[in-house]
Amino acid sequence: MKGKCHTAMQYSENIVDSLDVIHVHVDHPGFVIRNQSDDLEHDHGGDGELVLEREKLAVKPPPMYRVVMLDDDFTPMDFVVDALQQFFGFSREKATETMLKVHNQGYAVCGIFTRDVAETKAAQVLDYAREHQHPLFCRAEPQEE
Repeated sequence: MKGKCHTAMQYSENIVDSLDVIHVHVDHPGFVIRNQSDDLEHDHGGDGELVLEREKLAVKPPPMYRVVMLDDDFTPMDFVVDALQQFFGFSREKATETMLKVHNQGYAVCGIFTRDVAETKAAQVLDYAREHQHPLFCRAEPQEE
């Protein structure tokens, strides 16, 4: 076969009044059925054969969310550094730099992710902080474009 054209895979034949009727079941979005004789560029043998062709879909990237950690007056700095290393994979140096930014500016962006990942990371930090009885707060918010 040439290109991205495929002969319809799922079909059943029924004979009605001596006429051949073919039922084609397409259960997947992104595919179209067309008559092969309509397209002279594709030569698969046989005139008027139905083919299943992948349709080009315009897919835009998912919206991104940033995970923001907020400062408080009670959570130990070492705990914040540990959380940044554990949940964001920061090196000790980068975690310390980010912790100081949280402390001095009141907040810092820990990373930019898809919504599910950002919400999961923020929830993990919150759970970890509560488990250790610290009021550290972290949230996911839409990334400004």
